Amino acid sequence: TNNQRARAKLLFESYPKLEEAYKHCIEFRAIYETTSKIIAKEKIEQWIGKTKSLNFTHFNIASNSIKNHLDTIISFFNNRNTNANAESFNSKIKLFRANLRGVTDIKFFLFRLEKLFA
Repeated sequence: TNNQRARAKLLFESYPKLEEAYKHCIEFRAIYETTSKIIAKEKIEQWIGKTKSLNFTHFNIASNSIKNHLDTIISFFNNRNTNANAESFNSKIKLFRANLRGVTDIKFFLFRLEKLFA
């Protein structure tokens, strides 16, 4: 909205590093609009390189993680979809674990998961 733009402008005038970090995040998100796996990989590698030059600690941690899992991330661009089944299953596990309010016996927890969801 216009109100948000005005507030962002004021904020970025006072904190230019914050604006730089914000724009860097937007650049990363824009990569996912790419339809080519090869171009996406190049853009991600460029983003990682730019991240190193910006010298933001948290971005460096994220870029290292992205670099370590680059092949898995790039596989998204094959069909431009995620593994919805795995995501759904992960959310079920989180809900199940939350209902138990903590897990103390991991073997039994995995056994119950297998019986409930297999």
